[in-house]
Amino acid sequence: MNVSATTQSTQAHEDYARAWVPHGHFVIAGSPQGPLSGLHFAVKDVFDVAGHPTGAGNPTWLATQPVPHTSSPIVTTLLAAGATLVGKTITDELAYSIHGDNVHYGTPINTRAPDRVPGGSSSGSVAAVAAGLCDFALGTDTGGSTRVPASYCGVWGLRTTHGLLPRTAMVPLQPSFDTTTWFAQDADVFERVGKALLPASSHNFKRALLLSDVLAQADEVFHDKIEKVLNTFDGARTRCTLVDAETLESWRQTYVTASAYEGWQVHGKWISENQPNFGTAVASRWQTAAGISADDAALAVQRQQDIARQVSNFLGQDGVAIIPSAASVAPLLTATGAEVDQIRMRTFRITCIAGLAGLPQVSLPFATDAGLPIGVSLLGPAGSDLALIRLATALWKRLQT
Repeated sequence: MNVSATTQSTQAHEDYARAWVPHGHFVIAGSPQGPLSGLHFAVKDVFDVAGHPTGAGNPTWLATQPVPHTSSPIVTTLLAAGATLVGKTITDELAYSIHGDNVHYGTPINTRAPDRVPGGSSSGSVAAVAAGLCDFALGTDTGGSTRVPASYCGVWGLRTTHGLLPRTAMVPLQPSFDTTTWFAQDADVFERVGKALLPASSHNFKRALLLSDVLAQADEVFHDKIEKVLNTFDGARTRCTLVDAETLESWRQTYVTASAYEGWQVHGKWISENQPNFGTAVASRWQTAAGISADDAALAVQRQQDIARQVSNFLGQDGVAIIPSAASVAPLLTATGAEVDQIRMRTFRITCIAGLAGLPQVSLPFATDAGLPIGVSLLGPAGSDLALIRLATALWKRLQT
């Protein structure tokens, strides 16, 4: 499909979630027939769309990169499946955050909790979906950039098995951890997109594992929802530990070292040459990344390989772990930097597990008794993505009856 030929230079909706980037207001019609016909989707502004600039959340990047001539194969597949693209959404700068703010383009509105952040780095995509401005939206997840905003905004989100979906024509952050993802508000739409994008999966989940050590990193509001998901599983149910709090912290540090070093190898030259203006938190992360030695990174990668084997052996081919999608409800817009960092550290002790092991994780939408969104996740074996989605939607629907 020649997507540029179908482009309309008009916005199809009112952006009351402030989710779109200024250069992202366009519409590309999908094929007239297909499994996703009638659905509308947006894409995080790290995916290339032919004829439209990719800004990656930073005006300097936008100004220094050529307009792409080809689209991400994920975008092309979705258009061919009948979905209509309704533009590009805000991302945290170079996707290097899970908070959801952007010093240049603003913070998209979390319509489920307007006084709280939407989560990032797929902030615009999750905000657009939560607000009902599109049926689904593409995001990415490196360290939690889909699972965390899905939890904060109360929508479905998936981190895919690493390398399962193509990441070409997409701005990388840390390629050894980057994954292509999506959000949806409706469980059936979420699964329909999965069927259109993912290969078949024959996994049959026979064991559900509630990881109490991982759960301990999250606030109390997650606990009863995780128990309910566990008790709804039709098979062996076990409460157990994966490691311990001290080990989870060492895993977090392993992830940070390996990923930050790789991020600097990818973007360090561009940052040094162009001196882009970054928000304070993002700038601090790049400064830290620049100081990581190759030796420390190599040790972290070796440790990562050991962790991946440990987690994969723990799950086997028929196990699914039930864990929180984040450590807390979405932080308040007025939260201090220290408060955000404390939440971020606990959250990364949870999200680093799938990242280090390269495994799929589905976030199911729930709410606290006070009505604030939270997510409960299913973590499955590599390549089980579509089966994991089916299990997640089946469990969620049982809980709604």
